[in-house]
Amino acid sequence: LAIKNALRYFPSHIQGQLIDEFIYELDTYGHIYMYRFQPDIEMRAYPIDEYPCKCKAAAAIMLMIMNNLDRRVAQFPDELVTYGGNGQAFSNWAQFVLVMHYLSTMTDDQVLVMYSGHPMGLFPSRSDFSPRLVITNGLVVPNYSSTNDYDRMFALGCTMYGQMTAGSYCYIGPQGIVHGTFLTIMNAAQKKFNTNDLRGKVFVSSGLGGMSGAQPKACQLLGCVGVIAEVSEEAARKRYNQGWCQELIYDL
Repeated sequence: LAIKNALRYFPSHIQGQLIDEFIYELDTYGHIYMYRFQPDIEMRAYPIDEYPCKCKAAAAIMLMIMNNLDRRVAQFPDELVTYGGNGQAFSNWAQFVLVMHYLSTMTDDQVLVMYSGHPMGLFPSRSDFSPRLVITNGLVVPNYSSTNDYDRMFALGCTMYGQMTAGSYCYIGPQGIVHGTFLTIMNAAQKKFNTNDLRGKVFVSSGLGGMSGAQPKACQLLGCVGVIAEVSEEAARKRYNQGWCQELIYDL
């Protein structure tokens, strides 16, 4: 069924060329990513005027999609995972190609409807106050919402987990959570020490991922020392290069 679902994106005369490849991906990775359709161009947010479009809103969406898949931004860009370990922009690369095509032809009186990475199509809309894009990700009834249910439906290509801003194409990295992290640490200090002055205090935590990477910056803003453990050197170095942490230390 997973193979059948994957082949629905392609005309029948080329499906035979893809079956073995899709079976291999499913058996190897537990999901069909359709790597062969990953574009060769550098994935990044290009100037908005460089996107072929019939309306600026569509160009803006294309820009945001490509920013979500930028190698300097995304966690696992080849698997279309922006952050959170499994937060995807799309379920496979064929969906990316289709969506970019739809957006390049969409007008101000149309809306693109997305369902867990799958483009349902362009539908008539209004140009004055209607949205250009409607997105739902991972919608299932509670009776079928266990981890095993998700793994099965994800393998089938029927659902994906879009996190908060991966599947909605508006990921902005740790800056989206640094204010909340700042307030959380400050309020914890207020509760524990009855003060908002964290000078001379040491905050120990873990995680330098796309969201948790805001912790050292929040500590810096609060004036305390932040010691944040991270098992992935790649993740730690990314936050360091982006300026979210000040030092990388291997041995305390």
